[in-house]
Amino acid sequence: MEAFYIILLVGTVLVLAAALSSLLAFRFGAPLLLVFLSIGLVAGVDGLGINFENYPFTFMLGSVALAIVLFDSGFMTPVHSFRIAAAPSLTLASVGVLLTAGIFGLVAALFLGFSWLEGLLLGSIVASTDAAAVFFLLRIGGINIRDKVRSTLEVESGTNDPMAIFLTVALSELIATGQGFSGLDLHFLLGFIEEMGLGLIFGLLGGMMIVWVLNRFTSDRGLAPIFVLTLALLVFAFTGVMGGSGFLAVYVAGIYSGNRKMFAKPQIVRFNEGLTWLAQIIMFLVLGLLATPSQFPAILLPAIGLAVFLIFVARPIAVWLSLLPYDFTQQEIGFVAWVGLRGAVSILLAIMPILSGVENGHLYFNTTFIIVLVSLLVQGWTIRPVAERLGLIIPPRMGAVDKVELDLPGKATHELISYRVMKDSPILQGERIPRWAMPSLVIRDGRSIRYQYAGRLKEGDQVYLFVAPNYTKLLDRTFASQVPVDEDDAEFFGAFAISPTRPAKELDAAYGPGLLSPNEQNMTVGDLITSRLGGRADYADRIRFGSIVLIVRELDEHEHIRSIGISLEPVEPATNLPIFINMREIAHRIRDLIRRYRGRPTPENGATPPKGPTPAA
Repeated sequence: MEAFYIILLVGTVLVLAAALSSLLAFRFGAPLLLVFLSIGLVAGVDGLGINFENYPFTFMLGSVALAIVLFDSGFMTPVHSFRIAAAPSLTLASVGVLLTAGIFGLVAALFLGFSWLEGLLLGSIVASTDAAAVFFLLRIGGINIRDKVRSTLEVESGTNDPMAIFLTVALSELIATGQGFSGLDLHFLLGFIEEMGLGLIFGLLGGMMIVWVLNRFTSDRGLAPIFVLTLALLVFAFTGVMGGSGFLAVYVAGIYSGNRKMFAKPQIVRFNEGLTWLAQIIMFLVLGLLATPSQFPAILLPAIGLAVFLIFVARPIAVWLSLLPYDFTQQEIGFVAWVGLRGAVSILLAIMPILSGVENGHLYFNTTFIIVLVSLLVQGWTIRPVAERLGLIIPPRMGAVDKVELDLPGKATHELISYRVMKDSPILQGERIPRWAMPSLVIRDGRSIRYQYAGRLKEGDQVYLFVAPNYTKLLDRTFASQVPVDEDDAEFFGAFAISPTRPAKELDAAYGPGLLSPNEQNMTVGDLITSRLGGRADYADRIRFGSIVLIVRELDEHEHIRSIGISLEPVEPATNLPIFINMREIAHRIRDLIRRYRGRPTPENGATPPKGPTPAA
């Protein structure tokens, strides 16, 4: 009995130390997951002396923790973010993982003296990005970039684990049983299709089940988060038993349920957030305890060399080839390539060769551990500087909003929202609350006042309003704090603005010729941008047309373009080398080369454009 209390004491002390260390990590900008991992290393066999070698238990515990993290990642992913990033993200999560594993596997075989199949196994282990690391750095780190780029990175990190897990498990079995390349047959492909297909199907059904159960059988708000957690783990376990990917299923279930109206949703969100932190802390601590740093020097140099190759060669090539068909700029593709952090998933997968009885199984684990450390050190500390260097930090669309969504019982057709009036918010500058919003109560200096008798709102007031669903984003702008005016904002959004209703042929006449295709000349400027962006424009989207760049300055309440900026100085490429450019840019460069060869002028080789459209009134 005494041993139980000792284990519980040591475990709680480690978790508490990790939680407290997060305060220092936030202050100094250290990669938080690296801090958790380091505490586990310090407490391990080569540090404080805790000898922990239970690989099967670690794999099971890590799998459950990863399922919790993936469910919360999906739950907090808005459906519009998934829609705008689904195609590129899923390409990265499938083709990108295969390319990374293949490219890295070839070099790993040379560095470590592996066969190509063994190198491919190590490549599969480190091929996926870490959802916890990516979500933390992008959402909590305050890096404000285009929604499409952010969503692509987040959805990729949540969906690429199933591919890496399938490859790792399958290749470990092939190597352990001695089948070699003969096992890579049609059965292998059908097994992958079955696992992913079942994961998708059971994930959707599981998400529907979670919403149905929560809206019908829960009457106590305190039990609602417990229902969601157990049902999510039920989806994860049942899908695995049926031969599907439980990790894909739990992520899909999170996306579906998180974008539906559910009972006690605010309580569920807060519970999931705390539970996800705990799952990450425990997962990284246990993985740190499992490592033996005294074994690292034997493979330190090859492992660091492989980490450098993964960061600077394998991941960038895989990302570039995967995103070629999509309309990302050179800077954006470069940033996606850089945000390829490896984390707990890779270390967890490195346990599989040991559990499967693969020869030199500990070599896979130690090499992967070093690669993850280098990735967190190099990439985790440089995400913001790289984004700034590539010019991807965009001005905020609006200031901070202090908002709480309150759940209403039953099938209410309205939502109850509480806003705290921020300093310099538009509501203090005379902007009126829209008619479709019904203000009910104002809390001022600790006293509740009916809205009709509160008079003019003051800074610090807490206002309660009933609004129709899907209108809260419009109300956010009314209560948001004022965005500070920055000279860089004007530079980012161009020299002047034009109306999206202007004919696009004016651009061709002013900055062409040959800027637009015959069909595009019949469009408006707004329709032209929307067409080039695949049917949906977002705030701060930028499209290059010859010698100019068109920037989406503002969207209306229906997410239609309201104002467009024109920059007469096109965004400089990240590098003059022909890398990280998409298919459209490749076609433009080939066209320009052909024109130069034929002696025709192009906007880039000295043709002087006439004066462009005048600024919009």
